[in-house]
Amino acid sequence: MALGPVMLGLDGLELTVEEQEILRHPQVGGVILFTRNYQSPEQAAALTAAIHALRQPRLLVAVDHEGGRVQRFREGFTRLPAVRRLGAIYDQDRMRAKQLARVTGWLMAAELRAVGVDFSFAPVLDLDHGVSGIIGDRAFHSDPDGVADLAHAYMSGMQKAGMEAVGKHFPGHGGIAADSHLELPVDSRPLADLEARDLLAFERMIHYGLAALMPAHVLYPQVDDQPAGFSARWLKDILRRRLEFQGAIFSDDLDMAGAHAAGAPPERALAALAAGCDMVLACNDRRAAVAILDHLRRTPDPVSQVRLIRLHGRGHLNVHRLHHQPVWQRAARLVQDYDAFPLLDMDI
Repeated sequence: MALGPVMLGLDGLELTVEEQEILRHPQVGGVILFTRNYQSPEQAAALTAAIHALRQPRLLVAVDHEGGRVQRFREGFTRLPAVRRLGAIYDQDRMRAKQLARVTGWLMAAELRAVGVDFSFAPVLDLDHGVSGIIGDRAFHSDPDGVADLAHAYMSGMQKAGMEAVGKHFPGHGGIAADSHLELPVDSRPLADLEARDLLAFERMIHYGLAALMPAHVLYPQVDDQPAGFSARWLKDILRRRLEFQGAIFSDDLDMAGAHAAGAPPERALAALAAGCDMVLACNDRRAAVAILDHLRRTPDPVSQVRLIRLHGRGHLNVHRLHHQPVWQRAARLVQDYDAFPLLDMDI
C-alpha cells in the first residue's frame, strides 16, 4: 500500500480501534503528534511503534518540535531554546553560532528518533521582521544570510541523527502581524521585495538539499489571488520551476482559519493538492478529516511517493541507550546553557 496524501492528528495517548481503522485508509500517509499525545518517552515510543506497525510502507510520524514556544514533548526531553537565541550568538560569533545550531539540530532529532518520530516540522525559515507575534523568536534571524547559515547547520545536525528537515513557512510569514491560526494574513509586498529578502533563505536551503517544505496560509495579492498553500503560482511555478525544489510539500493545517477561504475541508484538501502539495494536514477536527478521506480518490503519484519515503527516519537508539551516550550528555548540557561550556570536538 502506498502512502496516501493526508496526515492526521490523534485524540490521545494510544491508538483507539477507530483510529487504527482510519489510519489504514489508503488516502492516509501520516500522523502528526501533539502535546495531547504525549506523556513520557516510553509512552511516545509505544505509540509510534503501534502507528508504524499498521502498514507497509510505514506511515510517517511527525511533530512540531522547534524549541521555545513550540515544543510538543517536554517531560523527559531536553528543553530547547527558541532559535532566535542562536541568532543573537551569530551576531557576535558566527562560527560558534553555526556549531551550536548543528548540535541543537542533532539533539532535537536524536531525542525524537529515540521515540520513533520520523521528522519534526523544522526549521523555521521565516525572517524576523519584528512585526509577527506568531513568528517572532521562532525565526533564527532578521537577515536572510543569517537564517540560511544557521538553518543549514541545524539541518546538518538533524541529518546526522537520521532525520530530514522540513522548512517553513514558504515564502515567508514574518512580514505581517496577523496570525494564520486565527485569520487569513495578507502580505501586500510585491514579488520583487519578497525575492530580495524572504525568499533568499528558502532558495539557499533548497540548494543545500532540503527534503521538504511547508507553505504559509498567507495571501500575497500582488503575486496571486490564492494563499500560498493553495497557489499553483507559488508552488508549481515559483517553488518547483524557478527555485527547482525537488522535495516534498506539506500543507499547513487545513483546520486553521487561514485555510478556510478555500472552502469546506474536502475542498481545501483538493485545492492544496491540486496546487502542488504532496500531503495535506488535517490535525484537530476528526469530522473534517473523515470528510476529506471520504472525498479523495487520488491514485499514488510515483514521484510524490519518492519524496515522502525519503522522510522516513533512519535508525534510532532507545531513550535509555541514547541518554548513556557521552555525546548526548554533552549536547544536552550545552543546549541548556549555550554560554557555559566550550564546544571542543563534538562528533556531530
